[in-house]
Amino acid sequence: MVLEDSDMECVFEIEISEHDVETPHGRVHCTMKGVPKADRPVILTFHDIGLNHKTCFDALFSHEDMQEIMQHFAVCHVDAPGQHEGANTFSTGYEYPSMDHLSETLPVVLKHFGLKSVIGMGVGAGAYILSQFALDYPTMAEGLVLININPCAEGWMDWAAQKISGWTHAMPDMIITHLFGKEEIHHNHDLIATYRHHILNDMNQFNLQLFVKSYNSRRDLEIERPIPGGNINARTLKCPALLVVGDSSPAVDVVVSPKTAVFPYTLHFILYINTCFFFSVPAASMTRLVRSRTASGSSVTSFDGSRSRSHTNEGNRSRSHTNEGNRSRAHTADNQRGRSQTDQPMDTAGNSGVDQAVLKSTEVSC
Repeated sequence: MVLEDSDMECVFEIEISEHDVETPHGRVHCTMKGVPKADRPVILTFHDIGLNHKTCFDALFSHEDMQEIMQHFAVCHVDAPGQHEGANTFSTGYEYPSMDHLSETLPVVLKHFGLKSVIGMGVGAGAYILSQFALDYPTMAEGLVLININPCAEGWMDWAAQKISGWTHAMPDMIITHLFGKEEIHHNHDLIATYRHHILNDMNQFNLQLFVKSYNSRRDLEIERPIPGGNINARTLKCPALLVVGDSSPAVDVVVSPKTAVFPYTLHFILYINTCFFFSVPAASMTRLVRSRTASGSSVTSFDGSRSRSHTNEGNRSRSHTNEGNRSRAHTADNQRGRSQTDQPMDTAGNSGVDQAVLKSTEVSC
C-alpha cells in the first residue's frame, strides 16, 4: 500500500490505552498506542535507567518523521516495574527483578495483548533487556533497534567506581553520567538541568535505586556471531538488529567494540521497516526525511568499511523491496563512490540521497 502525499499530511488520531500487566516477576505498566494489525508486528519499546517510556520515547514518536510509521504500526511502551509516573513505592525488602527476569516479562506482555511478534526498540538497560528477550524467544522478535547498548557485565573496576561515587554523588549524578557524555554535561547545562529535575521530582527514588542496582548487576549476554558451517546451537540473534550510538555517548566505545560485532545490523529505522516488512513509504516522504536529517547535521556513517562491503547483497535486497532496484543498478558507479566516502554527508539531490542512504547501511552515528 502506497499513500499519497495528501494522505501522509493529514492529521490522524491514535488510540491510546494503559494496562497493568501481571507477570511472574511483578506488575508491568504498558501503554499501547494504536491498534495492532494481524499482519504486522508491534513496535515494543523499553527505556533506560532514570527514564520511563514518556521521557525516553515521546519526543521520538511525536516527531513528524515518525508519523508514517505511526500510521501503520501500533507501539507498545513498556515501563520497568515502579518506573512509570505515579508508581507506588515498593515495600522494604522487595526483591526487584533481574535483567533476565525483566526480559521474561515480555512474553507475558505479548500474550496479554494477543501479539505474536514485535520489533524491539530499547535504550541502555532497555536495549539489554530486549536483546536477552530476542535470544530467549527468537520467534517473537522480528527485529531490534538497540540504542547505547552495553552487552557486557559490569567489571569490578566499574563496580568499585560506582561504590566510591555513591559515597560522594547523589543518584541523579550517577544516572546523568550514564545517559550523557562529558562534553554534553559540561556544555548543555539546560538539558542536564531538565533531566536532573525529572530524576529528582518525577521518578520514585526508592524504586529507581532498585532498577539501577538490577542493571548494574547484569551478566554478559554471551552472544555469538553466526558462522556458516559453525555450531548450529550457537547462542545468536535470529533477527536483524540496528545499533545506534551518539558520537559523544558514554556508550560509544562499547557499541563500536569487537564485542558488539556479534550483532547483525541493518538500515535507518524507516528503511529498516521497509526492508523487513515490505511496507512502502512514498519516495517524496523519504526524500523529505533524508533532507531534514542532513540539514540537522546528522549523517549515516560506517565505523567499519570492510563490514559494510560484506553486506552489499543485503543492500541490494533492501533496494528491491522499496521498488528502487532498477534505478539503483543504473547508479552503480555513484553507489560505489558513496561506499568509498562513508564519512561524507548524504547527497540529497532528488531521490539519489535515498539510494545512498540505503547503501550506507551499518551502525548509525547520531
